[in-house]
Amino acid sequence: MFDKKLKEILDRAAEVEAQMNSGAISGAELTRLSKEYSRLNEIIPIINEYFAAQNGIRDASDALRDAELKDMASEQLTEFKKLLPEVEQKLQLALLPRDEADDNSVIMEIRAGVGGEESALFAFDLFNQYKSFALRRGWKIEIIEENATSLRGLKEIIFRVDGQGAFARLKYEPGIHRVQRVPETEASGRIHTSAASVAVMPEAEDIDIVIDDKDLRVDTFRAQGAGGQHVNKTDSAVRITHIPTGQVVSCQSERSQIQNRENCMKMLRAKLYEKQRLAQQSSRDSSRRSMVGSGDRSEKIRTYNFPEQRVTDHRIKLTLHKLDDILVGGHALDEIIDALNAADQLEQLANMS
Repeated sequence: MFDKKLKEILDRAAEVEAQMNSGAISGAELTRLSKEYSRLNEIIPIINEYFAAQNGIRDASDALRDAELKDMASEQLTEFKKLLPEVEQKLQLALLPRDEADDNSVIMEIRAGVGGEESALFAFDLFNQYKSFALRRGWKIEIIEENATSLRGLKEIIFRVDGQGAFARLKYEPGIHRVQRVPETEASGRIHTSAASVAVMPEAEDIDIVIDDKDLRVDTFRAQGAGGQHVNKTDSAVRITHIPTGQVVSCQSERSQIQNRENCMKMLRAKLYEKQRLAQQSSRDSSRRSMVGSGDRSEKIRTYNFPEQRVTDHRIKLTLHKLDDILVGGHALDEIIDALNAADQLEQLANMS
């Protein structure tokens, strides 16, 4: 049964390639097929390796009957029998259901929570962490909306991370992030605990979410800066309400009403796509307690402890004493993400058995 499924995948890859090369398909359908073919192309080399190991075992077993080839065949048989379970495990991981949004860019939201100004300063630190993490991977950062405090903290920041596979790496970040440290504003040197929330939404393409103009209510208003100053003297700020869902987004960071509207539509499309994606995932994997964050701001996922230079991810009980490399430079964030990804895969494999 397993071999039959693998051969069906090879046949499907050949079918998709033929359709793409036929010249009869274009637009959204070609985009969809290209994504499918890219995914299949990741699995095909492992499938070929699996069948090669099977053929190697069969050929070596046959060669054992030849007295002159017996010693060499026995050695080869041992190697192929050792290789086959390793390839089977790689195949199991490759065939796990993959989030269709993994390749997408993302829109992230960071909001200060409990802790007043210290929470806003921590939100600023989190933004710099993700900014460093993204830029090291060659991704681009675009700030959509920002609400800063007088002490360089952030009450809220919404930004876009543009890069292939951004969601696959950042989808584990949604939830409550806590920090334990002596605040800059604390004169007595006492350690405070503050928090900020993070949300991560895959950016939706036009083929993922179709929004009808008649379902939108668009309001414009005068953009306000810190302390109530006008950013400009025109009604450049935009608020869009998606009437069927009640979802509201607003943007005033740009001087152009057109640009603010475009940013609003990016956020709205991402929020609707995330809601749709999670609903599908919930119905498909209702029995699975996934490591992947859902954007729920109430779930405490990670603590950054400055006195001990410690970062703890509470979902997998992982503690690393590399706070600067994780929060300041973003260098070691991969280590946490890799561990979360491995735990997520193990959980999926366990639920498949």
